[in-house]
Amino acid sequence: MTVRFLGQFLLERGTITARQLQAATEAQRAGNPLLGELAVRKGLLTEGQVQRIHERQRSDDRRFGDIALALGLLDSAQLESLLAAQHAGRRLLGQVLLEQGALDEATLQAELAAHQADQAAASRALADGVSEHALSGFANGAIALCGRLFPRMLGSQCQAADLLAPSELAPYPHVAHVRIEAEHPLFVGIACDADTMHALARAFLRIEPQRCSDALALDGLGEIVSVLVGYLERNVLPDEMHYRALPPDTTTPAPELAADPEHRLAVLMNSQLGAFVLLVGD
Repeated sequence: MTVRFLGQFLLERGTITARQLQAATEAQRAGNPLLGELAVRKGLLTEGQVQRIHERQRSDDRRFGDIALALGLLDSAQLESLLAAQHAGRRLLGQVLLEQGALDEATLQAELAAHQADQAAASRALADGVSEHALSGFANGAIALCGRLFPRMLGSQCQAADLLAPSELAPYPHVAHVRIEAEHPLFVGIACDADTMHALARAFLRIEPQRCSDALALDGLGEIVSVLVGYLERNVLPDEMHYRALPPDTTTPAPELAADPEHRLAVLMNSQLGAFVLLVGD
């Protein structure tokens, strides 16, 4: 049982086609701009200022608007106006599918109820599996951080979906992990396929596809993990301990990192940029 976004749920049930999902997702994304995009569109910020705020978000666990206020790039009235415009234009995927004729109202309501029930059961099973593990606190902190950081840093929603065994990690050959030296050493990693690696790196580095080589994409994946580790050190790990994060390692395969299930966890994460595996261990 796996936690799934609504679109993935509908696709797997055969309620909509892949083409319908893609069209609805693109329409939803166009109608739900990020705050920085909206600010540029309205002439309140330049692309360079937006980039400056995004760079700050890599080290500062705060929302885009809060950082813009702190830097003096927006005032309170401008931020409230942007948030109101963003909220007014926000459209849920189900609404878009309905508007595009992919579903009728009765089908949508029935599928929403089925998705909610499926999501609740899968979320309980996942939470129980993580809570029984020796690294539950660290793992839950990493999962929660991904949920907060991905929308801010990569413009994509992210949610934990399932626990994977080492034997299930072959489809995720591209890996970056960072070891944290401490009294009790830890590590955090991300494993994914090539398409997701490129999508994550392009979103993080904010570059066009033609500029993103395989080597640059893997470096970008390592940078994403380094940012995640930085937040974990500040917000999850005990303050009284000393930590030192090593440079990202991109040479160790995911099955090897997850080889000791009693001390390692592999958590499948769904994102709009593709599925990936969050690896944590000691």
